[in-house]
Amino acid sequence: MTSVSGKAGALVSIGSDDRQAAKPSLDTLISTHDFELVASKTFSPKAWAFVSSAATDLYTKQRNATTFSRIRLRPRALRDVSKVDLGTTMLGHRIRAPLFCSPVAMSKLVHEEGEKDVSRACKALGIAHCVSTSASYPLEEIASAMRAHRVLDDDGGFEVPLFFQLYVDKNRENSRRLLQRARDAGAKAIFLTIDAPVPGKREADERIRSDEGLSSGMSGVGVKNDAKGGGIGRVMGGYIDASMSWRDLAWLRSCVPGLPVVLKGVQTCEDAILAAGAGVDAIVVSNHGGRSLDTSSESVMVLLEMHRNCPEVFRSVEVYVDGGITRGTDVFKALCLGVKAVGIGRGQLYGLNYGHEGVARYIEILRDELETTMKMCGATSIDQLHPGYLNSLSIDHKIPTLDPATKLALIKSKL
Repeated sequence: MTSVSGKAGALVSIGSDDRQAAKPSLDTLISTHDFELVASKTFSPKAWAFVSSAATDLYTKQRNATTFSRIRLRPRALRDVSKVDLGTTMLGHRIRAPLFCSPVAMSKLVHEEGEKDVSRACKALGIAHCVSTSASYPLEEIASAMRAHRVLDDDGGFEVPLFFQLYVDKNRENSRRLLQRARDAGAKAIFLTIDAPVPGKREADERIRSDEGLSSGMSGVGVKNDAKGGGIGRVMGGYIDASMSWRDLAWLRSCVPGLPVVLKGVQTCEDAILAAGAGVDAIVVSNHGGRSLDTSSESVMVLLEMHRNCPEVFRSVEVYVDGGITRGTDVFKALCLGVKAVGIGRGQLYGLNYGHEGVARYIEILRDELETTMKMCGATSIDQLHPGYLNSLSIDHKIPTLDPATKLALIKSKL
């Protein structure tokens, strides 16, 4: 096996290796952590570096996952929890559980069917799939794979929407054409990523040389190596327009009139207030899985910040979250904090190691843990959840308080 450690900053070539060892049987994996462990041992070195990497020292990535555990649960007893309904909606689309697959790039690095298999799993699960601008396959093919996938227990009551995530191109006409393609392919909403005006520095990804034959089937952007390294995320994000601002939301709406607009990457209560004032349909509280700006706040802390400073935002727009969700208790806590649905990013790729069946099993584990948590806490439907089920006193002192005058100025601002 070729070593991938190298010296700091060195670009390492990878030849044949033994990381594609025999994977354990899918039915032996009983937690999301099992999937990550198997991926660490069986992904190609480049795939593992690309998927697992995060910005610089990985503090935000690590805290995304660990901070959930610092919020304690407050279970209520002696309630009839014999039946639990996990159904909810995203932007009016009825889904089986408050989960969705977040946009991730270049899934074909993990499995030949890539995003097509993720969509097949989402259809089987009755949940939404948001497809990345940097997807391995065109959205048209992903949508076709979803439509064609047979689900034996489909009761016809769920819509399984496809959403499209957008990085705005410096050449705005390229983005306009891409948005119209997405609309024509059946995308039900546009998720505009706002937490990555430039790509983050992901050192593990940079240190391993990329296959220059790779390219996105959606954006058409190809992969290459250069003097900075072999980072797929950096090279494929070179076209992103760093001038995008609140003023440009009107342009975005003009490209696909009538489609809901979601801002993905809200990291402060101030921007949550501005987003609600700008009339978007939803926001995703996200720090890009820690892949953009290291030491930015973990997603659950931003939710607590919003509860302290702008709870009205949860009533005016739908709020979603991703980043660090690895247990059903994490999902439960996010829902108690007003989130409508929880996104799964890296986890879908760890599941994709086993094709669409693996993605489905990964998310089913989270769903089952969520159902168990709800029963243990005395709740039988998503609309019953509220902050009273949580004790966040161990981290409340870390939450910033927004000055009332600043908040008023934000509400009155004309974007």
